Amino acid sequence: MIRKAKIKDIKQIQDLIACFARRDEMLPRSLNELYENIRDFWVYEDKGKVAGCAALHVSWDDLAEVKALAVAKNKQGKGIGRDLVTACLAEAEIMGAKKIFVLTYKPDFFKKLGFKRVKHDALPHKIWAECINCCKFPNCQEIALLKIL
Repeated sequence: MIRKAKIKDIKQIQDLIACFARRDEMLPRSLNELYENIRDFWVYEDKGKVAGCAALHVSWDDLAEVKALAVAKNKQGKGIGRDLVTACLAEAEIMGAKKIFVLTYKPDFFKKLGFKRVKHDALPHKIWAECINCCKFPNCQEIALLKIL
């Protein structure tokens, strides 16, 4: 079941993200960041446990970002990641966002969902405020992709 995240989900979301962050496949998220942005998150719940998550974060005017997409290894390949991104995209459309971007180490996944690779400088400088505080800045290898709704 895919639903909006609840406060009780935050520690499970952090644990799920941390599994991928330890393998350098995504960025870690602090509990503080997750609690502050809980309204951005969607989760996939399986038997009472969070087995997937994704967030939609409004960045600027008509631009939003899909962030923190993670699906437990034993649940991958079942369309859960696609469904989480689809939930984010539907919410973005309702909110009035026209463009959705991702910064990812897995561009092929997002290309299958209609995202197109763009140069980092094609995105507004406002989105890079978070990057300045990242442990990988300025040597980040994330790839920028954009989807027009």
